[in-house]
Amino acid sequence: MNPALLSFRQISFGYQRQRPILQELSFALQPGRITAVLGPNGAGKTTLLYLALGWLAPWSGEIMLDGRRLRSHSRLERGRWLALVPQSEHTPFDYTVLEYVLMGRAPHLPPLGMPTPVDIRAAWQALEQVGLELLAEHPVPQLSSGERQLMLLARALAQSPRLLLLDEPTAHLDLHNKARLVQMLRSLKEQGVTLLMTNHEPDVVLALADDVLLLEPGGAAQYGVLDDVLTAEALSRIYRLPIRLVEVDGHRQVLWI
Repeated sequence: MNPALLSFRQISFGYQRQRPILQELSFALQPGRITAVLGPNGAGKTTLLYLALGWLAPWSGEIMLDGRRLRSHSRLERGRWLALVPQSEHTPFDYTVLEYVLMGRAPHLPPLGMPTPVDIRAAWQALEQVGLELLAEHPVPQLSSGERQLMLLARALAQSPRLLLLDEPTAHLDLHNKARLVQMLRSLKEQGVTLLMTNHEPDVVLALADDVLLLEPGGAAQYGVLDDVLTAEALSRIYRLPIRLVEVDGHRQVLWI
């Protein structure tokens, strides 16, 4: 087995000392796999991504990136390893889509450096990859919510990360763009990119993930291969609903009504 790209070792964290969100959480991401983080609101899904980025410091435990302590990597190094696709992001200025995606090249530029032709080409390639090249000169505030989500993905792709973190990437997408995104993420996996995504839709997780991290309120967690972890019993417990998994045309789907 390859060494883990990112690992959490006995990580505990909360925003209030009396109320931990994550308790002694351990898991290890293997290169080239898609890991989905699933759980109800408040279980710590987004918090986990912020810990992985080094934006938050755990109460206890150690986070390792490529065999080294995460905090031993400079912010610039982390920016070359990790890229985040947030759920949403406020845009205070009228950047064009291309200008916004070019911001993903910042970890590859010298201090106060300007984008080179290589950086501009990387931004265009990212836009083409998500299907937004025709909107390159379009002002960001005029984009739809789905187009904004694809733009945020393009910015992360322009960053050329080894590990792509996605926070609810399908949340603002219609069915057509959701299907496109699933195909894009599968393609990224084939290109060797490792993905860690939070998601509240079990059907999307079933379609994409190799591994699953189930988070429950209070810090309990279960991590492992998709078929071992994502069971009807586990989903029913987490979402407090009677849930069944049924097979349709060789694919598992969730029934909760």
